Amino acid sequence: MLKVDEIDFVILEKHQTKDIVDGHENGVLTVIWRDWDKIIQKEPKMIYTSLVHPNETKGPHLHHHRTSFFVCISGKVMFVIKDKDGKYHEIESSEEKPTLIQIPKGIPSAHINISSQNSIVLTIADVSWKPNDNEMENVSFENYEWNKWEN
Repeated sequence: MLKVDEIDFVILEKHQTKDIVDGHENGVLTVIWRDWDKIIQKEPKMIYTSLVHPNETKGPHLHHHRTSFFVCISGKVMFVIKDKDGKYHEIESSEEKPTLIQIPKGIPSAHINISSQNSIVLTIADVSWKPNDNEMENVSFENYEWNKWEN
């Protein structure tokens, strides 16, 4: 597990898979979570995917009660995280270099699709979403340089 201030992340294991008949490589298996790795301390309560169109941004949001773990499983996204001191951190996750990023409750973040195709982000959360629970707050990163991601 790597750490930048209070944001944890880990580059995930990838394993080539092989055909059972002749042994040729037929794909890749990426380990996102195993209970014995102890990457996620609290039992997951919700797992979902979100699709992000090219050059689009999801967030920034702040979750009041939920810690989330994000990994890009298709395409490429840049996670922008604002720590408690107001400093911005950028962590990339992609299908080529899948990185699981932990965003603790109370830390706002956004993710930007920096590829020319749709990107898919898998999220594992320790609190499940409920309609009208007011657990999430939209925030703004006024002094962040969003335009550097424009194509």
